[in-house]
Amino acid sequence: MIGDDNARMEFILMLRQRGISDQAVLRAMEEVPRERFVSEPAAKQAYADRAQPIACGQTISQPYVVAYMTEVLKVEPHHRVLEVGTGSGYQAAVLSRIASRVVSIERYRTLADTARARLKSLGYDNVEVLLGDGMRGEPIRGPYDRIVVTAAAETMPEALVEQLAEGGIMVLPLGPHHDAQHIVRITKTADGLKHEKLIAVRFVPLLPGQAREL
Repeated sequence: MIGDDNARMEFILMLRQRGISDQAVLRAMEEVPRERFVSEPAAKQAYADRAQPIACGQTISQPYVVAYMTEVLKVEPHHRVLEVGTGSGYQAAVLSRIASRVVSIERYRTLADTARARLKSLGYDNVEVLLGDGMRGEPIRGPYDRIVVTAAAETMPEALVEQLAEGGIMVLPLGPHHDAQHIVRITKTADGLKHEKLIAVRFVPLLPGQAREL
């Protein structure tokens, strides 16, 4: 398990070598204890640059992808961020070190409850974890300056686009569930939506509704 300064330096060096340069993102990645967001048997490998399985058949994304999505989201300290797909709570924790407020939606009760307790225990009080249908977002708390989706959508979730503030940015994996997916960045302008196709990825599917079990 990473705990010493040298190991943390190696972790940040890996991210720098892979192209992450935003200092706020690097600080957040260094500060958040990733080993607290994986299962105990996987804790020793928590900082390896690969995805790790978590409960309910879901995953915690590899550190590089978390850092990359956070960087291209261009989060500022005054921003309100909506995250769709809480999972272990790791991405929300990283965002919470940069943004003013993070609202995170999870469809699995087990994951939502565990992430909420974990984030509270770590003192990340500017994160609110909600149980619900992420594809519908959370309009009551919107609009949002930034939206990040941590599961792959086959088509653009229109409800989330509507909840994005003008000038806001949404980052999500987009593509067929069993084929090529790419991170896409959507910028909402007065003239419409600007789409940017970024890196190739593979994410678990974004599904509608709240899970009936787990």
